[in-house]
Amino acid sequence: MAGPAWARSFTDDLGRTVEVPDRPLRIVSLSDTDITIPLLELGVMPVASHGRVGVNGAGAPYLRSGALLTGVDFDTAPIRFIGATEVDLEAVANERPDLIIAEKGRLAALETLQDLAPTVVLDAAGLGASHVYSRLADLTGQQVRLQTLETRYQAALQALKDTVHPERYTVSVIQPLNGKISVYHTYRALGRVLRDAGFRFPPLIDAIPVGGRMEIGAERLPEIDADVIFDPYRADRGEGPRADIADMEALVPNFCAFLQACRQGRYVMVSREEAISNSYSALFLMVSMVQAQMAERPRVTLK
Repeated sequence: MAGPAWARSFTDDLGRTVEVPDRPLRIVSLSDTDITIPLLELGVMPVASHGRVGVNGAGAPYLRSGALLTGVDFDTAPIRFIGATEVDLEAVANERPDLIIAEKGRLAALETLQDLAPTVVLDAAGLGASHVYSRLADLTGQQVRLQTLETRYQAALQALKDTVHPERYTVSVIQPLNGKISVYHTYRALGRVLRDAGFRFPPLIDAIPVGGRMEIGAERLPEIDADVIFDPYRADRGEGPRADIADMEALVPNFCAFLQACRQGRYVMVSREEAISNSYSALFLMVSMVQAQMAERPRVTLK
């Protein structure tokens, strides 16, 4: 659709040139984790957003990690819920958006969306959080706010480097999933902190393409051993870390005995809700968590 006179050209991550408002006022987000949370951190309140509706689709809608990371959710802010698995196009239209922002991995009905309002598509999974934040800051005119967030992150990262000396340690991020062990080149906020800080990874993990993951069988468990292993568990189902531990036991009985990190007490369970986000709030939390887990500790000397 043709943009209004006050529009400008923007090339999205599908290579499409879209006429977008110079200062959009009614943004609809089609991804809570990858678009809505970053918008909120940039100081921009969308009028509507994709969200979640609890386990098995039950319960009230919520933004994944929204309250935890930003203090904002559907019940605390004027953001309309427009769907979870599928977006309600009529609800989108009713919000009279002047800009729709979609994430490539959740893209559907692009032509219909483009008829409702200028629609841009960003590739969070393939191009990463830094790229998405930069594009969103450009779309919304929030470059100064983004620079403030980045300056704070770099300061926190430097403190981690000074305290821990990451180049001395190998790390892995693993997750039992669907009867296999999933490993990731860079696991969202947690993985970005580990990579940015300069930790080393086992060769198997370094060989995974950037942004990718692979599933391995129990027989390859020794290949993902490291000085420290992080296991992100689901914190939103009431089971806590014991569910992930039970899943690992089901895959490899007494799995802890086969991993040096686990035998030495360096198998770290971390909440997935924080670890999986692409937000700066999550980055700050992950820096603090990694520093607390890996900073030097006092030892008892027996005489």
